[in-house]
Amino acid sequence: MNNLNPLSAIQFIAEKRIEEAQAKGDFDSLPGQGQPLQLEDASHIPEELRMAYKILRNANCLPPELAERKEMTRLADMLEHCADEQERVRLMQKLRLLVARAAARQQRPLYLEENDCYYTRILNVLAKHKKYE
Repeated sequence: MNNLNPLSAIQFIAEKRIEEAQAKGDFDSLPGQGQPLQLEDASHIPEELRMAYKILRNANCLPPELAERKEMTRLADMLEHCADEQERVRLMQKLRLLVARAAARQQRPLYLEENDCYYTRILNVLAKHKKYE
């Protein structure tokens, strides 16, 4: 009986085909040639969810929490640069609604996350414009 590992055979065939393609120049002039690989740090995502997150990201889909966080950041930026008082009040109301929704979903206030500069920034923007409440 032969003790040949089937994976070794597949690996050998794959290596041979790669070498043949290199010899034919199939890999010449590819985008990013000569550049370092951009490796993703997915250490903060549980291992069993990494592939699903990668598929969603490649399809330009954000999880609802991230889409909401992105919207809150956009609103905070708009609030900082808004000159119109009525528009500022409208933006503040919308931002407060999003913050309240996120807090309700987490069942705890967002401002308890002291290490997250994002929440600190939101609170600072709201504090700056507190006179418009």
